[in-house]
Amino acid sequence: MTDEILSPDAGPAQRFTDAGKAVDHLAALYDQAAAFLRDHFLVAMAEGRPATRIRAYYPEIRLTTSSFAQIDSRLSFGHVPMPGVYAATITRPDLFRNYLLQQIGQLIENYETHVEIGPSDTPMPVHFAVANAGITVPQEGAASFILRDVFDVPDLTTTNDDIVNGVYQPGLDGAGPLAPFTAQRVDYSLARLSHYTATDAEHFQNHVLFTNYQFYVSEFEAYARRMLADPESGYTSFVSTGNVEITDPVAEIPPSPKMPQMPSYHLKRPGGGGISLVNIGVGPSNAKTATDHIAVLRPHAWIMVGHCAGLRNSQNLGDFVLAHAYLREDKVLDDDLPVWVPIPALAEIQVALEEAVEKETQLEGYDLKRIMRTGTVATLDNRNWELRDQRGPVQRLSQSRAVALDMESATIAANGFRFRVPYGTLLCISDKPLHGELKLPGMATDFYTTQVGRHLMIGIRAMEALRDMPLERLHSRKLRSFDETAFL
Repeated sequence: MTDEILSPDAGPAQRFTDAGKAVDHLAALYDQAAAFLRDHFLVAMAEGRPATRIRAYYPEIRLTTSSFAQIDSRLSFGHVPMPGVYAATITRPDLFRNYLLQQIGQLIENYETHVEIGPSDTPMPVHFAVANAGITVPQEGAASFILRDVFDVPDLTTTNDDIVNGVYQPGLDGAGPLAPFTAQRVDYSLARLSHYTATDAEHFQNHVLFTNYQFYVSEFEAYARRMLADPESGYTSFVSTGNVEITDPVAEIPPSPKMPQMPSYHLKRPGGGGISLVNIGVGPSNAKTATDHIAVLRPHAWIMVGHCAGLRNSQNLGDFVLAHAYLREDKVLDDDLPVWVPIPALAEIQVALEEAVEKETQLEGYDLKRIMRTGTVATLDNRNWELRDQRGPVQRLSQSRAVALDMESATIAANGFRFRVPYGTLLCISDKPLHGELKLPGMATDFYTTQVGRHLMIGIRAMEALRDMPLERLHSRKLRSFDETAFL
């Protein structure tokens, strides 16, 4: 091995008081680094091992402030907890341009100072650098040389959730975190999103609906086609798995040759103002996986619209449950977010969902209680819990005042809390196992025929209401900790 390292000449850090110019320089540094790695990678694959190590670095934003300036206390973001130095490595400035403009602009305005943009000391893995060019990195041993001897590869020891989990320790320079995720963590999730959902990250919209049944996908596509046929809707295209994008409401979408684990669909508007629907399937593991990766896109809200088991005799199949608390027995987040951490209901999401139910059902006030119950939703990790001794689970369900049970909602809400993404849950009762109404084929078919379309429309109406809400109001301070990053 050689100790010599070949890197692009990125120049010294530069100061900016204009957010647009700062983001432009971030993009220039990122493009330079990625192109450098791509070019040397292609040469190495064609000609063999280079004589030197090839390394490029992610760009970085750095803020230094000595001010305890009083910031608008209504804002949950745009300020650091105390004077000091704060930094964040950045990837894909093209994808995150609007987000970066907003976050950097808020800092410059609040502190009346500059930000520094320059290369960081974090190497960019070659896998992430070449991915956007459609280049595949061969698996270990397939190349004529050991890849990690020449290029940097993803390093899971530094790709973690320490910042959002509140256990981050500053490096040798003492800089605190400026953003909730590092560049490597974001790149890791962008790659995973493409794998799990079969759509690229740039198609995801700022408002995400999760469901646990494929039936909702057909209804979502039908709604999307109606919106594309309406020039006043504001929606511009619909994206299906495999990145198939249509703008014509009658255009055919070829079937996907291989369905991904969590297929995603996107009804797009300019600026990411549309709606994405993700079918996460069944279980808390899928729910955690999807939200772990979608969180790096910094969506403005995500809501679960799935099916659940009703736990009260007074409920009927097809009734709705608006979750205002969660009994967490999903277990997948216990190491990251202890079960003693409360997951509060967010007023903005709750109101949007309740008003959407009112509009869609034409019921309001006391009459709304005929078809919607607000209460605790229990999320378990055992789909067939009914087949075991029921005394323990049923007692806990009763003591928690749970009105519904599923396998995903608490996971999605808890990860929303952990990642500071506004969250909510509106479920539809599809069976009542404690009262002998099981989910059987005939009952299920009738239920799906009558209820799926209405349930999905409620979720869409709620998201459209949230889209029109000022961002400062939607992003609640309830989701922010004592020692919080300035970026959302």
